[in-house]
Amino acid sequence: MTQKKVALVTGALSGIGLATAELFAKQGYRLVISGRRADAGQQLEQQLRRTNPQVHYKNANMDSEADIQELVAFTLSEFGRLDIAINAAGVEGEQQPATAVTPENYQAVFNTNVLGIMLAMKYQIPIMTGQKSGSIVNISSIAGHIGIAGSMVYVGSKHAVEGITKSAALEVAAEGVRINAVAPGPVETPMLDRFVGGDAAAKAAFINSLPARKAATADDIARTILFVADGGVDTLVGQIVTVDSGYTA
Repeated sequence: MTQKKVALVTGALSGIGLATAELFAKQGYRLVISGRRADAGQQLEQQLRRTNPQVHYKNANMDSEADIQELVAFTLSEFGRLDIAINAAGVEGEQQPATAVTPENYQAVFNTNVLGIMLAMKYQIPIMTGQKSGSIVNISSIAGHIGIAGSMVYVGSKHAVEGITKSAALEVAAEGVRINAVAPGPVETPMLDRFVGGDAAAKAAFINSLPARKAATADDIARTILFVADGGVDTLVGQIVTVDSGYTA
């Protein structure tokens, strides 16, 4: 009997990363999940093991190269290979106008959102090229291809994610490795509530302004990630797949 592929999901303790971890576990993938809160991670590991015993949690801070290297090595030690990597860890940072940007906010956001993904791919890619197969999905945002007033640092980080995704994809496409990104728009997560300042009326008005008249759910994004990662389309390479209720159409 053929074993399921091995998947790694970073940022698995909340939002889109959590929904993705739950979906991959349900689908039977041999799975490593990571986050920065050991207690929550171990609880999630136990929860997911009720339906899939081949789930392992590893604590990892995605702005630490040592942690990232250990995470990938841990995946190899548990399963001997890496077929799919979902780099979902990310932070919003502080909302700041251009005249109030701080080096501290820049470093906090870019170290996780950009450097973290670059370092993750640094260690994920050699395994996959050695196998002559693999798929990496980085999580971007519609902020990666539009501007958002007051969010220059976050927007800049997601533009960077899309650039490094495309560049890395070109380097390894001929070696059987696909690298793409999924770019969510408005999603029913706490981040959307923060975006509208916790104002229920403003949130309702914003959602009603979307062409689809509804925000995506984290499960919608997880299903998209699963398709991009392992949907059987070998020519899906270097693309940014946007799921935004028509917001950027």
